[in-house]
Amino acid sequence: MNTIRVGKLTLGSNRAPLFVIAGPCVIENEKMVMQTAEALAEICDHLGLPLIFKASYDKANRTARDSFRGPGLKRGLAVLAKVKRLFGLPILTDVHEIAHCKPVAEVADVLQIPAFLCRQTDLIQAAARTKRCLNVKKGQFLAPWDMRNVIDKITAVGGRNILLTERGSSFGYNNLVADMRSLAIMREFGWPVVFDATHSVQMPGGGQGGRFTGGDRRMALVLARSAVAAGCDGIFLEAHPNPDRALSDAANQLPLREVKRLLQTLRDIHAVVNRA
Repeated sequence: MNTIRVGKLTLGSNRAPLFVIAGPCVIENEKMVMQTAEALAEICDHLGLPLIFKASYDKANRTARDSFRGPGLKRGLAVLAKVKRLFGLPILTDVHEIAHCKPVAEVADVLQIPAFLCRQTDLIQAAARTKRCLNVKKGQFLAPWDMRNVIDKITAVGGRNILLTERGSSFGYNNLVADMRSLAIMREFGWPVVFDATHSVQMPGGGQGGRFTGGDRRMALVLARSAVAAGCDGIFLEAHPNPDRALSDAANQLPLREVKRLLQTLRDIHAVVNRA
């Protein structure tokens, strides 16, 4: 397994603790982001789990034209830079455009390639050329072994810090299933593998006649436990102080008050798996 560097963290080494990528789906306002970052930092510090804070400055793939997308590049990066400065956390955010890669890399420690864009060669290679870590979400339309080609695109331009994230596969209309075999298959490629528990319970376009994405956050806990037992290296969770009022992915984000208990369980499962 290749080890990778994210800020001051070393991920993917043998016997390493489970690492956590967590935060709200989108930057709604600075106050909410700071509240969430502070709570997650305290939880992960208490549990001894490495944390990468995530939030999006622009949700360019929202279902409806008038859905909330976020504050945009400049204002969003300013908020993320403040999180980094105040809490000392490495930052992950997603990029949708080639032109965004360089300015995002000046703030973020991890550039995330959204699942829908995981075959976009120019975007992937522009992100890789920043020399930042890349987290590539496996598309809902890809088999796990197809991610070999994504890795090849990254390493061809000198990328050496790679995370691969499973987030479910399309299953008919407005539904996803998570196949735990995908984690084991992608892990064979030699890079740390992450399971995205909250996006895997989405029902894309499944709410209000296709107006927004639905889902069932209860199942995120079930899938997270299953994925850690299956041997993933990291867990991805979206969390919010009040998910039912969230401006994006309200049906899938976890309440902050539930995160500590879940991560404690996942930490203990991961410790058992590592001893096996």
